[in-house]
Amino acid sequence: MRMIGIVAVMVLLAGPALAQQAPVQQYGEPDKEKSPSEIAAAKEAERAYKRSLGNIPEQKSTDPWGTVRSDNAAPKAAAKPPAKPKAAKTDIKTETTAKQ
Repeated sequence: MRMIGIVAVMVLLAGPALAQQAPVQQYGEPDKEKSPSEIAAAKEAERAYKRSLGNIPEQKSTDPWGTVRSDNAAPKAAAKPPAKPKAAKTDIKTETTAKQ
């Protein structure tokens, strides 16, 4: 039973390993020659792609903050904040006598 489990694991691991051995064009290798039907299909696909780009309407620029601010109003200068009134000085002696 143990041997069957080991064989099953090996078979499951062998599948992806065999898939990695597919022939892939390496760097520096010349391109393989395309057949005339493949060349015609590629040209037709390019034409269809360019035609589909023509069907897309022109997008206007969007301003996500356009509803928050208006374009015609000039920015206002920041107003000076009003001066804060100074706190009245209190005598430490009067505070201590008031607490007693």
